[in-house]
Amino acid sequence: MTSFGVHTALEGCTVGDLQTTWRFAEDLGFDWVSIWDHLHPAVHPVDAGSLDSIACHTALALTTKRVRVGSLVYSVGFRHPALLARAAATIDHLSGGRVELGLGAGWHRNEYDAFGFPFERPAVRLRRLKEAVEIVRLLWQEESVDYEGEFYQLRDAHCGVQPIQEKPRIWVGASGEKLGLSIVAALNDGWNCSTVTPEEFHRKRTIVMESARDPDAIVTAVNVGLDLSGDGAGAVLAGSVEQVTDTVGRYVEAGADRVILRLMAPFQLDELELFAGSVMPHFISSAIPAGSQV
Repeated sequence: MTSFGVHTALEGCTVGDLQTTWRFAEDLGFDWVSIWDHLHPAVHPVDAGSLDSIACHTALALTTKRVRVGSLVYSVGFRHPALLARAAATIDHLSGGRVELGLGAGWHRNEYDAFGFPFERPAVRLRRLKEAVEIVRLLWQEESVDYEGEFYQLRDAHCGVQPIQEKPRIWVGASGEKLGLSIVAALNDGWNCSTVTPEEFHRKRTIVMESARDPDAIVTAVNVGLDLSGDGAGAVLAGSVEQVTDTVGRYVEAGADRVILRLMAPFQLDELELFAGSVMPHFISSAIPAGSQV
């Protein structure tokens, strides 16, 4: 069964705006809310401001009670994986066992250049990503970790805090068909793909599943924008309720286990409510019926 989530950008908004949106999404029946990770705004002008992702991930855990609290996705080029492992495990405690950790290789070169982080070639960034996921998993599972990699070396490393969940899911954000999807298949956990059409999602998902050692273990998600006043074109849920419902159905047929709506400030809560009331009930029984007051 396909489930639905909300993904909030952290730029051009206040913490209060985010908390209102997170609570609203939870009340509407979404089962996932996540934040993204950027040091500079990715869409708005730089002076629009951008809130810290780990701090907002923590706030998300404390603001909500039921939804899965995720990240799509932390760039491993900004932080050592041990720092992300410790932060995510702590957030799992704060949320009562609801954390979902997404990791990616990074793509927004301007923020790398602005802060002096090396923006490595795609193949290098993807190898770094693979090691980072392996290290996080080891730190969550082992009391002491030794690791000898191309990018990271650990000697008798202790995470210091273990997640409440036995095995929190690690979502890999990657879409490149030559290298990225092979890493998704090798890590065999969660896959998030952003801003693709249903046809593109199906093609990429097929590549992942054909390469995975245990395809049934991989959970897949597609991250798309929402614009119920738009023309229905491109990799965005846009147009009339009927058009959006049809597009969601195509993502479901393409194999998406979760459809996540990407929201940018100013957050259009009326559109979110319309989606929950008029689109989600076609796919799940727990959504808020159309016309209900939340």
